[in-house]
Amino acid sequence: MDLLSILIDWSPYIVSGIAATLGLVLIALGIGALLGLPMALGQVYGSRPVRWIIGIYVWFFRGLPILVLLFLFWFGIFPGIGLGNVPAFVVGAVVLGLRGAAYQSQIFRGAIQSVSEGQMIAARSLGMSRFTAIRSVILPQAMRIALPGWSNEYPNMLTDSAVCYAIGVAELLTVTSRIVAQTYLTMPIFLAAAGIFIILNYGGLKVLHGLERKIAIPGFGSGAV
Repeated sequence: MDLLSILIDWSPYIVSGIAATLGLVLIALGIGALLGLPMALGQVYGSRPVRWIIGIYVWFFRGLPILVLLFLFWFGIFPGIGLGNVPAFVVGAVVLGLRGAAYQSQIFRGAIQSVSEGQMIAARSLGMSRFTAIRSVILPQAMRIALPGWSNEYPNMLTDSAVCYAIGVAELLTVTSRIVAQTYLTMPIFLAAAGIFIILNYGGLKVLHGLERKIAIPGFGSGAV
């Protein structure tokens, strides 16, 4: 049986693996953004204890390999808090998201700090509260500046998602390994999987780069020339 026939026969499983991989990536990116932005604001505008706590979080999740984090949560933390029956997919997405938040917080922090402090001073002088100035003046600019760096998290998440194979998530690598075990065509099947990962990587980056161009301000941030 040739490679094409095998891929056609296994296509429902391959599609489900692709869907699981993209699901992991999108959920993790969402968790990372939802947690990373408040942490970035805390690092820039928070008190010293707040900055210290966030710094510990960033140090922890950036300092450990993703595989170690997966095992810690899968075998230790989730069962330890009574969530031992949580599906492996959920654990994988949460761990990827928590780790992504540590990296995204630094992307957002750098973007916020790149906005001139004079704009905060000007906004406060116009009677805005600190919160309103951050929301209405600082963040709209910082998010545009942060988008190119944030977009690079997509391929990082995509490659990291394959590690979720270790806890049994039925993502693309898991499905590929099962096909190899059934067909004994090791190299052709893994090459096909590599091609799929490349397509997912390129396609996702094309979408994100299109978004960058759409919201860019000419001469400012990501739209600077």
